[in-house]
Amino acid sequence: MLEEAIVQQLRRIVGMQNFRDDREALIAHSYDGTPMLQSVPDGVIYPESTQQVSDIMKVLAAHRIPVVSRGSGSNLCGGTVPVHGGIVMVMHRMSEIIEVDQENLTATVQPGIITGEFISHIESLGLFYPPDPSSMRISTIGGNIAECSGGLRGLKYGTTKDYVIGLEAVLANGDIMRTGGKLMKDVAGYDLTKLLVGSEGTLAIITEATLKLVPPPKTKKTMLAMYKDLYGAARTVSRIIEAKIIPATLEFMDNPTIQVVDDFAKLGLPRDMEAILLIEQDGDPEAVERDMERIQEICKSELADRVEVAQSREEAEKLLTARRSAFTALARLRPTTILEDATVPRSKIAEMVLRINEIARKHNVMIATFGHAGDGNLHPTATTDARDQDEVHRVEQAFEEIFEAAIELGGTITGEHGVGLVKAPYLEWKIGKTGIEMMRGIKHAFDPHNLLNPGKIFAKETRKRVVISRG
Repeated sequence: MLEEAIVQQLRRIVGMQNFRDDREALIAHSYDGTPMLQSVPDGVIYPESTQQVSDIMKVLAAHRIPVVSRGSGSNLCGGTVPVHGGIVMVMHRMSEIIEVDQENLTATVQPGIITGEFISHIESLGLFYPPDPSSMRISTIGGNIAECSGGLRGLKYGTTKDYVIGLEAVLANGDIMRTGGKLMKDVAGYDLTKLLVGSEGTLAIITEATLKLVPPPKTKKTMLAMYKDLYGAARTVSRIIEAKIIPATLEFMDNPTIQVVDDFAKLGLPRDMEAILLIEQDGDPEAVERDMERIQEICKSELADRVEVAQSREEAEKLLTARRSAFTALARLRPTTILEDATVPRSKIAEMVLRINEIARKHNVMIATFGHAGDGNLHPTATTDARDQDEVHRVEQAFEEIFEAAIELGGTITGEHGVGLVKAPYLEWKIGKTGIEMMRGIKHAFDPHNLLNPGKIFAKETRKRVVISRG
């Protein structure tokens, strides 16, 4: 509980109504999109400017009070759960599009703007901002930057880090820092912009971002390829890339996902297929037509049972919406849904999916898998019930072995969700002790008193490596 004198200092900065410590506000900000994680903060504050954020941090730093900055809290790694109490700083009042510079093809925005609203505004101006996380209708640009969010278009266009070219941020002591700018080239010193992107709020609080925009593609085409053989679907992914075709979207759904998505979206998907690939290409009309013809040939040569091309933009949007709704559809099955991510080289997708299925059977849990096949980022998703502690324990064991399998296949423990609380015990598996120590040094340089989102990324203990049974 905060001292009354500190509460009054904070209220003088943001106004009486923009600091809350009532039970309703504290409980509402004690959790995020990650199931089964909750911790109640001491207060919730809503700044409206960079100067207010700076003034707040000076107060908190003076009293060594931790702070967690957040947008909508839609992350899936426990990244905004205030495990050390303190203050939750909600950035939704800072939601302006400050400028769209059509001469330099950049936009400058505050962190609290909803990603989908920003994308819609940019597209209304005839421009394109490619990062498209599945949560974009509720997630914020600031949250996307904190987690370096990916999305369906990541294969061709890259992720959030590829579009953030400048930042304004407040450090733990209240100092305001600017990095980058409206520049396509800038090698003046360390790249602090890229360092802050994906740092999960542990190094600084983002208060403004300059984003790169690009011209929109002239046309799009969408295809659904259906397979009774999982390996055929995986080989198709590799062969498309080998043919030097980079689709805008190359998504994968396994059979359990197909069934629940079809129940949810009522699209008449083939429920007897082992895998579906959702493929979209965009660009100049002639190039799109040529690429889609070649992709169709590859699908058929790998024994796709059926290949269908969307006949209208509306039909294509239905297919893309169905893929984006996979998590929502799975969440209808059981009270608790745990959506994870692990990334492997795309040539290992089939082997990884089979390993996931094998691990699920071993632990007697339900895991469906979908994801971004083109970049090897899979989302194994367990449906369970948090009240069944034995089953939850088996799910946790299964995911531990899934992370182990991903690393064994040359992959990583997370491709886009971030480390947060959930993956912290496994980070050393991926980057080693030296990597952990280097990261701790960076954290200390930015935040010597560990006030910014403490308890995230760095685990107290690293999990022991497990031995995976191959049955």
